[in-house]
Amino acid sequence: MSMLTPQGLKGKQYRVTGNAYPRLGRPPKKSRKVIAALAALLALALIGLGGVQLYDIFRGKDRNAAAQACAAPSGKPLAAPTAGATPGAPAASGAPVDPHAVPQPSAVTVNVYNATTKAGLAGRTADELKKRGFTIGKVGNAPAELDKKVPGTAQVIAGPTGVAAGTLVSSQIAGATVTADARADTTVDFVIGDSYNALLDETQAAAALALAIKPSPTPSATGSC
Repeated sequence: MSMLTPQGLKGKQYRVTGNAYPRLGRPPKKSRKVIAALAALLALALIGLGGVQLYDIFRGKDRNAAAQACAAPSGKPLAAPTAGATPGAPAASGAPVDPHAVPQPSAVTVNVYNATTKAGLAGRTADELKKRGFTIGKVGNAPAELDKKVPGTAQVIAGPTGVAAGTLVSSQIAGATVTADARADTTVDFVIGDSYNALLDETQAAAALALAIKPSPTPSATGSC
């Protein structure tokens, strides 16, 4: 028996018939396709998760900024400053001025003081205010505590009962600083500063007054504040 004869054939010859030989191929690639599909799904999931996290981060920053702008640490609305350099701002009380409480110029007595080194400014300014209907009180150099110490256009000073009158006077000049003192009457001091050039024209003064006494907008229920 030949060594090439398989066992069990008992001497019979083993013949291969047919004109095609079996070929051994690589195993199916199904497992590779499944792995690639899973990897693609995992990548898409990671990208989507990252986008959601970035969106939440930016939205959180916007909400925090809005909250800080709308409320003080106590949660109450931030109060307006009591004095400022905005023309027509109410004198140091911080409270809004009732438009109906603003007096006519003839009912306001204005003391005009010159805190600069330019001679004659107090007299000329007093004449201009008089032409606009104001009652002129004292005219002269500024007192020592203010002389050459007003760097802006002007400083308007009024007492607690002269808030509305101070608003009217401060609207006559751009950039006036409005402050309050303890005087009991409604007179207003108009102290001319180093940056003073001239009063606003009457149209501009009327617009400044309207802006100063304009009520603050009421926050909406759906607003951020």
